[in-house]
Amino acid sequence: MTTFVEGAVRVTVPATSANLGPGFDSLGLALSLRDELEAEVLPEGLLVEVEGAGADGVPRDESHLVVRAMRASFELMGARPPGLRLSCHNVIPHARGLGSSSAAIVAGVVLARGLVAGGQLLASDEALFDLAADLEGHPDNVAPAFYGGFVISGREDDHWYAVRAGVDPRITAVAFVPPSGVETSVARGLLPASVAHADAAANSGRAALLVAALAGRPEHLLAATRDWLHQEQREPAMPETLALVRRLRADGVPAVVSGAGPTVLAFGSADTSALTGRCPDGWTCHDLSIEPAGAVLLT
Repeated sequence: MTTFVEGAVRVTVPATSANLGPGFDSLGLALSLRDELEAEVLPEGLLVEVEGAGADGVPRDESHLVVRAMRASFELMGARPPGLRLSCHNVIPHARGLGSSSAAIVAGVVLARGLVAGGQLLASDEALFDLAADLEGHPDNVAPAFYGGFVISGREDDHWYAVRAGVDPRITAVAFVPPSGVETSVARGLLPASVAHADAAANSGRAALLVAALAGRPEHLLAATRDWLHQEQREPAMPETLALVRRLRADGVPAVVSGAGPTVLAFGSADTSALTGRCPDGWTCHDLSIEPAGAVLLT
C-alpha cells in the first residue's frame, strides 16, 4: 500500500529557452527565472491556488496542467492520493516561448514523486523525464527544466534522451518579452511540411557550431545562432519579434526567437547594460544567467 509523506513539499523549476536558433526541437537552455510550487496530500478533494504570471488564465480543477502531470506521475508509481492541495507562485511568463508549460509538467511529476514515501525507488529520474516529455510531446524545454543547464535532447528507440553539455560561464542572456503572447500550436501551424535539403544541411552545421560556441567559444555565437527552418516562417504571427531579432543581429548581437516565440533571447557577456537598453516600449526585459539547476525539490 502506498504511503504518502506528511506535510507539504515544494519544488522550484526554471524557465527555459528552446531551439536557440538552429536547434529546432533539440536544444534547450535553463534560465534564472523560476516558478515555485507547493503540494500536499489532503484527506479528500482538490484545492488549486495560483498567483503570479498567468494566474487569470489557468483553471483551478483537474484540467490544470500541474495537476494533470501529478496524476500521471502518481499513476506511474501506482499511487492514489485521497485529496490534493496545489499552490503555484508563477514567475515564468505564459505563452511567451519561455517554457511555462514544460515547467508546469516538470513541477507536477517531481511534486508527485516527492509526496510518495520512497518515490525515488518507484520512479527514477529517467522515468520521470520520459513521462514529462511524453506529456509535453517534445523534449527541448522539458529537458533543461528537469536537468538544468544546456541540454541536447531527442527520441531514440521509443525513449526520450537528454544529454547535458557545457556552458561557458561568461555567457549571459537577456529575454525581451512582448506584452502579448502566441500559442505554441499557432506558431507550429505556420511551419512548412518539408524543407530544402540545403537549408537542413545549413541548420545542422550551425546547430553543431552552437554546441561548441556555448561550451567555450562565444565569439562564434552570432554565426551559430542563425536559423533557416522556423524563425522567419513564423513571422506572420510575431512580426515585431522578427523585426527585433533582425535589428539586434544586424548590430552583431546573437539574438533568436525563444522557443515558439514571441520572446526574443539575446546572448551577452557579463555587462548586459547595452542590451537591456534595447528593450522596445511596452516590452519587459529580463537580465538572466544560465541556470545550472533544473527542478529542485525542497522538503
